[in-house]
Amino acid sequence: MSNAQRRALETLLPAYGIPFAPDCLDLDAVFGRGAPKILEIGCGMGETTAAIANAHPGTDYLGIEVHSPGVGSLLKLIAEAGLTNLRVIRHDAVEVLSAMIAPSSLSGVNIFFPDPWPKKRHHKRRLLQPAFLALLASRMKTGASLHLATDWEDYAKHMLEVLGASPDFRNTAPGFSPRPATRPQTKFEARGLKLGHRVWDVIFERR
Repeated sequence: MSNAQRRALETLLPAYGIPFAPDCLDLDAVFGRGAPKILEIGCGMGETTAAIANAHPGTDYLGIEVHSPGVGSLLKLIAEAGLTNLRVIRHDAVEVLSAMIAPSSLSGVNIFFPDPWPKKRHHKRRLLQPAFLALLASRMKTGASLHLATDWEDYAKHMLEVLGASPDFRNTAPGFSPRPATRPQTKFEARGLKLGHRVWDVIFERR
């Protein structure tokens, strides 16, 4: 963790962070208004999360991230851009969804580049599994968008398979989706594309 990230955690987390608690959040009260609420699971270093929030001031964003350096980096970006529509919870996503997010409250969910757990014996650790999707669906409004992205082809196929088998979601494309302009391209992704790597976007809708 850099000194800047550590300072951000110490000084900015009280302002822009939401502590985990086993109580349902009133998201309108958190943001001080009634607006669409988008959840992002796994913000990484926060570059994409902050860019999306900055580009859509009429929408409120709640990020979940467990990696402290990433949380510190995101807090720094929030403060630098003066973002009033972005907050972060430093905690496990499943526990946050189970305890803090009200049913049918989310207008969308973004999960960009989750850990692919590439070894076959570790596939069961992947986030996108039927039980998790059922929990996620229960927190989403009808018509809400679930946008996934990965640079691992095997995981991309797994995403299509598990979502295609879910009764709660329908695909918005015949298969993989083209990258929408609403998902900014990160520096990491741009470097990978120059090296010939691919990125797969998967966009489903809550039935």
